[in-house]
Amino acid sequence: MLKFSLVIIGAVFVSSASIAQDAESFVAEWAASAHAEAGAEAFTHWNEEGEIPATCAVCHAGAGFRDFYGLDGSAVGTVDTTIKTGGVIDCDTCHAPGAGAISQVQFPSGLTIAVDPADATCTTCHQGRVGGMRIQEATADGDLDTVNPELGFMNPHYKAAAATLMGHTANGLYQYVGRNYVGAFEHVPGLNTCTSCHSPHSLEVNVAVCTECHGEQPLDAIRARQVDWDGDGDVGTGVAVEIETLRVKLVEEIKAYAQSVVGEPVAVSGSAYPYFFADTNGDGEANTDEAIFPNRYANWTPRMLRAAYNYQFIFKDPGAFAHNPRYAIQALYDSIEDLGGDVSGLVRP
Repeated sequence: MLKFSLVIIGAVFVSSASIAQDAESFVAEWAASAHAEAGAEAFTHWNEEGEIPATCAVCHAGAGFRDFYGLDGSAVGTVDTTIKTGGVIDCDTCHAPGAGAISQVQFPSGLTIAVDPADATCTTCHQGRVGGMRIQEATADGDLDTVNPELGFMNPHYKAAAATLMGHTANGLYQYVGRNYVGAFEHVPGLNTCTSCHSPHSLEVNVAVCTECHGEQPLDAIRARQVDWDGDGDVGTGVAVEIETLRVKLVEEIKAYAQSVVGEPVAVSGSAYPYFFADTNGDGEANTDEAIFPNRYANWTPRMLRAAYNYQFIFKDPGAFAHNPRYAIQALYDSIEDLGGDVSGLVRP
């Protein structure tokens, strides 16, 4: 005989059987998500060493996250124990006692921002590893168009959605001096947290919520304003397409600048680290024999590094069109303009 009890939540009676069924469903969703993919590069990268560096462990192991926030009884703000490989983003990363009390998160730019406790885990790990202020500090000295041999590409890391979402408040992108940038993207009431748009377990976008206002259409077809940001004369595409067009324009300007100003052509790879390489055959493409670490691009000027950082930041946040489209467009526009590109047909928010 099936036995179950009743649990009172507020004024609602919920059976323990129902709670158990929900929990089982959540676990199944999590198990199929990237957070539980134990064989993924995000969790196996350090297997040969047998432990994860402290700075990486915060986001690449649940144990590291708990250590960093002192949820395991350790000091807050540092990972002071050895975090072995083999872990994933487990249930306790978000559900350990005390996790729901985290209300402030520090971003790579050094700025500490108040967050909804429901977003603390997401915000901590989806903020990138480099911020705009770091780029400013690295490129502040010397002529903007003179190669600085001490400069190297500074990778913002991957899917820094929280930094995009926060806009100038977090200063994730490089923000050009004298230009204004929007702050945190305010969507609509009830849809301003990570988990109001993404399932916290499967990580999938709650598309049904989007379609309530935007209708049945692909997410990348959504746009709220009939403004031709990319200057192609077409406002029938989604803002995601506008951002992608601007990103392509920017990478072409980076290549043109490297050729005409630096005198050393650059090739750009979407997957091979560190993404910018010497274009040894001058064909404009990062070929297999070029996209290798020893051939990394080494002729950075401050101006080129700033633009390349913004390009890579947007490229590695494919959801920028939803997280904060105006912030993304502002940074892309300013980067194109700073490199000397023609922005006469573009529109800056």
